[in-house]
Amino acid sequence: MANTKSSKKRIKIQERNRRRNRSYKSKVRTLTKSLIKIVESYKITKNKGEQEKATKIFSEITSLLDKGTKCNVFHKNAAARQKSRLALYMYCQF
Repeated sequence: MANTKSSKKRIKIQERNRRRNRSYKSKVRTLTKSLIKIVESYKITKNKGEQEKATKIFSEITSLLDKGTKCNVFHKNAAARQKSRLALYMYCQF
């Protein structure tokens, strides 16, 4: 258990950061799964609406990764790698 005032404050800050990090990472994982699902269904149906949805979701993922990088949730190279892989996956299918 924390004894000093500063250690109690650090515990509160760590909890706040943990929640923020978890939120960013969870959103990115969820959107990535939905992007993959939409791209897979596009391969079968060739529907333009799905292509537009995929582009929109990709821009949301990119935005979240950039914001998370700015807040030190993601390392800049890890975020860049993830964006690159998703872009390659998505645009090779279209």
